[in-house]
Amino acid sequence: MTRIIDVVKYLDETFHPEYQEDYDNSGFLLGDCDEECCGVLVALDLTADVIAEAKAHKSNLIITHHPFIFSGIKRITKSNALGRMILDLIQSHIAVYAAHTNLDNLPWGVNGILCEKLHLHNCHILKSFENDSTLGAGMVGELEAPLATDVFLLEIKKLTGLPIVRYAGGSGKVRRVALCGGSGSDFIGDAIASKADIYLTADLKYHDFQRATGTMALADIGHYESEQFAREIISRAISKKFSNFACRISEKQGSLVSYI
Repeated sequence: MTRIIDVVKYLDETFHPEYQEDYDNSGFLLGDCDEECCGVLVALDLTADVIAEAKAHKSNLIITHHPFIFSGIKRITKSNALGRMILDLIQSHIAVYAAHTNLDNLPWGVNGILCEKLHLHNCHILKSFENDSTLGAGMVGELEAPLATDVFLLEIKKLTGLPIVRYAGGSGKVRRVALCGGSGSDFIGDAIASKADIYLTADLKYHDFQRATGTMALADIGHYESEQFAREIISRAISKKFSNFACRISEKQGSLVSYI
């Protein structure tokens, strides 16, 4: 019998919660560690639909990228969405674990798999920890051959499922690519310093695009869209270690943002 605590220990050993940012809340968030693990559901965010999906598949451990608890909770009641989810999870005996900025900071994590999907070579950390150059935010890599910026961005749309890509700047060709899944505007300067031809990230403001003028292209490829492959990382890790229960990637989880 595999208990939830066995899975949690493995996740801690694999995803290293100690590498998370100070503001983060990764790790085991809710549940009874002593219960048998009957199944795992992996999602980017915890939602009511994801909980319903877990119940339908009899999965009693949900692993997400984004923690659903960030700050202090003063009331757990049915009067708000968070309270309703917590009550539903407890009553349904479903545990929750999150691997967030620690998974961002690992070289094979959120940004590493995005490099893999884009077939980038010679990859390294964009903004490394001061005491460890193998950990940090973002990645930089190179395409096998240069592509026109618009052609490259069409490939990004196809890969991520984005209907639109907001971008600015660039010299017309892309070879060296810097990227940071999720909100990465803090690292625009690092992308410029890396001599990247383009920087891919999300949650960019209008004036962020000015910072790259004349140096590189800057593209907003969506928060969910740039981090969606985190689910594959988590699912791979679980399936590699445990074979006595099912590990599913949520089919109910999509971007919280819609486009028309």
